[in-house]
Amino acid sequence: MRVEIPFRKEKVELNIPDKNILDIISGENISPGLNEDKIIIQALENPVKSRKLSEMARGRKSACIIASDITRPCPSYKFLPRLVEELNKGDIENKNIKVVLGIGIHRKHTEDEKRKLVGDYIYDSIEIIDSDVSKSKLIGHTSRGTPLEVFEGALRSDLLIATGSIEYHYFAGYSGGSKAVMPGICTRKSIQFNHSMMLDERAVAGNFFDNPVRQDIEEAGRLAGIDFIFNVILDDNKNIIAAVAGKNNEAYLEGINKYDSIYGREVEKAADIVITSQGGYPKDINLYQSQKALENVKGVVAGNGTVILVASCCEGFGDDIFEKWMADCRDYDCISRRLKREFVLGGHKAVAISRILTKIDVLLYSDFNRDETEKMGFEKIEDIQKYLGNRISQNDKIKITIVPTGRFVRLKK
Repeated sequence: MRVEIPFRKEKVELNIPDKNILDIISGENISPGLNEDKIIIQALENPVKSRKLSEMARGRKSACIIASDITRPCPSYKFLPRLVEELNKGDIENKNIKVVLGIGIHRKHTEDEKRKLVGDYIYDSIEIIDSDVSKSKLIGHTSRGTPLEVFEGALRSDLLIATGSIEYHYFAGYSGGSKAVMPGICTRKSIQFNHSMMLDERAVAGNFFDNPVRQDIEEAGRLAGIDFIFNVILDDNKNIIAAVAGKNNEAYLEGINKYDSIYGREVEKAADIVITSQGGYPKDINLYQSQKALENVKGVVAGNGTVILVASCCEGFGDDIFEKWMADCRDYDCISRRLKREFVLGGHKAVAISRILTKIDVLLYSDFNRDETEKMGFEKIEDIQKYLGNRISQNDKIKITIVPTGRFVRLKK
């Protein structure tokens, strides 16, 4: 069987004997039966527990739409024109609408990247700005003690709209919803406090109701005053296959239920080798993002098994603190104790990777050189096809699971 693994803006092609393939976990064959624009319009016409956005806009003078940054797969350019159209119907003019790209602790965008994210029409007619931690305001604390320092530029409008895409998140349960606010437009201090709860055993992919990280995020969204959300669900080709709109968090709960019905994946057996990718560009531009794919497949690898992580990491680590912590990644006991003493953003990702490396081997197919790769505790792989051929020649009963876009998958209980 010929399989394709996303890498940069390309694909790594592999030929694997059918008898050695245990599972292929993807969503490429999912078809909603509607084109993307109709899905967007249908969601806006039928908001959950809310008036239509155009009706909410009436009597308001300004609006702010929070959109995803370049590290996320969300195709904001596909639905932003429809959201702006709804605001225009409610008599909010383009000059009084802004789009804030929630960069959290990520780098700022170039102007070309902004145009790509929002599309030509929105870029040319609407104010597009990155969130800026230097212009934040403390608006309160969550019940769990998280100080909510939010970018002021998103709070000055009469109507706050949160957008994003829903998918499994390895410790927040799911992306989307109020994640547009936390971590999207919050300071490092706020994000660090929220993310410190990832050490709780309930902070896992697919868990919403008693996940302390997710519930803290939901509270942050309420404190920030999100008026309306618009979230999409994507297939493996980044096409919109479903969407929800309306009141937060009622609309969001409907969204994650839809997502579970589409992507709730379980397998019968663990594999000897799992090959995965975060989904190619832009999700694999750095290790900080690509780590999520590794986390999502860890539960379906047999003991002493191997994961091959296909990730360009063309921008390196993606975070300076993460890079420093990764230097000690091979010593899990040491860095996990450090993180418990003082939770540090960036360090949390290194600890998550280190924990996995204590149980399985991880081969990294990336732009990192061999020395850099091995210092992190990975093994560099130059030729995946050759490696598989050698493993199969040694044991022709070896079983391989393919997860081309890093979807969360677990073993059946």
